[in-house]
Amino acid sequence: MVNFVAALRPMVSWLMKIAGLQPYTVEIEPGTVMNFWAPLETLKKKPSKKGDKPAVVLVQGFFSDGIMTWLFQAFALTKQYSVYIPDLLFFGGSITDKTDRSPSFQAECLVAGLRKLGVERCTVVGFSYGGTVAFKMAELHADLVEAVVVSGSVIELTDSTNEPMLQNLGYSSVSEMLLPTSAKALKRIISLASHKKLWLPDRFYKDFLEVMYNNRKERGELLEAFVISNKDFTVPNFPQMIHLLWGENDRLLKLEIAQNLKGQLGENASFQGIKKAGHLVHLEHPCVYSRCLKQFLASLHEDKARK
Repeated sequence: MVNFVAALRPMVSWLMKIAGLQPYTVEIEPGTVMNFWAPLETLKKKPSKKGDKPAVVLVQGFFSDGIMTWLFQAFALTKQYSVYIPDLLFFGGSITDKTDRSPSFQAECLVAGLRKLGVERCTVVGFSYGGTVAFKMAELHADLVEAVVVSGSVIELTDSTNEPMLQNLGYSSVSEMLLPTSAKALKRIISLASHKKLWLPDRFYKDFLEVMYNNRKERGELLEAFVISNKDFTVPNFPQMIHLLWGENDRLLKLEIAQNLKGQLGENASFQGIKKAGHLVHLEHPCVYSRCLKQFLASLHEDKARK
């Protein structure tokens, strides 16, 4: 029987190419490669000229790979921005033989890949796990990252955030929650991550699980490195503007967490909530999400023009 999700992937790739993006594999270092969807003009290595579009990097969460996460936003942004969509390590075709599984290592590899693609400055948009990677990129490479947009994420997933979340949702570990082993378990976490009740055939969950949840051992190790002790966490001093774009009905990382995060980040942080949306806010309300994202990006470049 044909896998429904696998059959959709050529169509999704075709749509991305219509949006002006092409797949490209970057060797970060021997043994480590990352897949990107990047602007065609970048891959053709056209000479840089005044008026080049600003770069925006869209970083996935644990739910799926890059293009399945950001398809709607890619179409919304590519007319005005140079959009880069990576597959994080152990998603899509991105892989490493190194043993480091930390978000910092993901961030360093992603930064190295972007530099090899010729990106000098960018805004990074991160969802969930990808938001933590985006924060790490901003902390470690302020010369590259000029601003950050984060949805349903934290700077670091500490015990004090993780344990109440798991208890509230009825999971024993973050791996049990984010690495479902059955269609029923996948259906449950998608239901919890959504505000609206979604109706999808049971076969969809089975097919999605088969296509999207490979490299399970390595992804389990990523999740083990994702959660840290409270004593190991300090809030970095970010020089960048940081915009928190949140589903107001997020049951995984609740609105209270976003408000606390804004307080931790200080005057450079702003917050915007999207009504009737959960953790998967960018998929539940893609048009609203993209409009809010574009407003923030436009404000960045308006401020730059005034200076």
